[in-house]
Amino acid sequence: MNKAYDELTRTWTRLHHFDHLQAIAAWDQVAMMPPKGSSARADAMAEMDGLMHSLQTDPKLAGLLARAEDEDLDAFERANLREIRRSWRASNALPQALVEARTLAGARCEHAWRSQRPANDWGGFLGNFREVLRLGRETAQRLSDDTGLAPYDALMDQFEPGMTSAEVDRVFGDLQQWLPGLVQQVRERQSFDAVLMPAGPFPKAAQRALSLDAMALLGFDFQAGRLDESAHPCSGGVPEDTRLTTRYAEDDLMQSLMGTVHETGHARYEQNLPREWLGQPVANARSMAIHESQSLSFEMQLGRSRAFATPLAPLLVAHFGAQAAFEPDALHRAMTRVKPGLIRVDADELTYPAHVILRYRIERALIEGRAEAEDIPTLWDESMQSLLGLDTRGNYKDGCLQDVHWTDGSFGYFPCYTLGAMYAAQWFAAMRRQSPDLDEHIARGNFAPVFGWLRDNIWAQASRWSTAELAQRASGEPLNPAHFRRHLEARYLGTGAG
Repeated sequence: MNKAYDELTRTWTRLHHFDHLQAIAAWDQVAMMPPKGSSARADAMAEMDGLMHSLQTDPKLAGLLARAEDEDLDAFERANLREIRRSWRASNALPQALVEARTLAGARCEHAWRSQRPANDWGGFLGNFREVLRLGRETAQRLSDDTGLAPYDALMDQFEPGMTSAEVDRVFGDLQQWLPGLVQQVRERQSFDAVLMPAGPFPKAAQRALSLDAMALLGFDFQAGRLDESAHPCSGGVPEDTRLTTRYAEDDLMQSLMGTVHETGHARYEQNLPREWLGQPVANARSMAIHESQSLSFEMQLGRSRAFATPLAPLLVAHFGAQAAFEPDALHRAMTRVKPGLIRVDADELTYPAHVILRYRIERALIEGRAEAEDIPTLWDESMQSLLGLDTRGNYKDGCLQDVHWTDGSFGYFPCYTLGAMYAAQWFAAMRRQSPDLDEHIARGNFAPVFGWLRDNIWAQASRWSTAELAQRASGEPLNPAHFRRHLEARYLGTGAG
């Protein structure tokens, strides 16, 4: 018997159960909770965070971890022990008071943001955000002291283990060398194309019905999850009960549809994590870049492909009636139209990375003390102008207030979006090597080659491997951004599949 290891797994099963409750409470907070419940909910969630932190910092765990290392464990148990140790170490780097304070400050800031954003109220937001940033910096420094990583890298490591800002700088630097030229080339080419945009209005009820049908088409298990509405699209809950949200605009059908497709990618990953491992950290999603690779596999690689427009078009007709914009060719042209815009979640595939680079630059400067909260609008305006050629001066609603991530101190997350897009391109390159007729299957509504490959190579593997080894096993190589470039050139310049 492996007594120490077994006792550790019992503790982490308890943590899994508590996390289940915390996750559902967090979903309810953004989707269903009435405004006056905010303060009480924040207190309750902070209390739960403190309880979970105390479990992970129980002094007896250090001895159990040491003894478990000497026990007769198989390869799976070794991987789980590695993930338990990682979780334990991160918790012990932070005092419980800081953990609870972050939850309270984040809940307060996020709740106020919901009304401050539509009101363009940067000054009001700043009052709460200063405390979120202060606590984020303290968290970064404590994690840095424990790991030896730079403060921002220590935060990023919580979302993307093993990734460093030096590597992000290298990857993003290369991206910036060729992407602007590609955007310009594609926009010039598309200027000669006639593009029909779907004509509204699109009633919210019909959009919701379409979203549900799109989720069903993509294999979402409605017995293990649901779709609701929130101020910012998100995916939450737990593998046994995934909770998605989207947002609707009656003059813009694609905002809710593609947001739903994106979140469905997250959900399918969660719903297909290995059930026999649930309750242990090795059963968790590998990292946030891998998680975003799933949402972007669905939204970008699959959802905006010419092949997918064929099975998608009849759903649009069924809910909104026939119009020329719903013909598959016209639909594909609309979904691949490249035009710099203000809103990240609505950005086209080519300009999306610029939004991520902008946020990465700003949040890293904030954590490193090279910028203060008050500097964000100026930094934002300068970067939007240089990266996308857009003027955002005075427009906080569609500028630095548009995303929810900074409200709860999720610094270090944003690089995962573009890293995820790169992984998604790499996954589809591997799929096409295995199934050269992949697009023909997709056009017929047969997604088995896509979902089967993702299930076997990503979903079922959970956190058994490091991110680099997972990529190597799945695609034959670690992260290779060249696949992303080849995908974009193929889709937008007609050099191949896409």
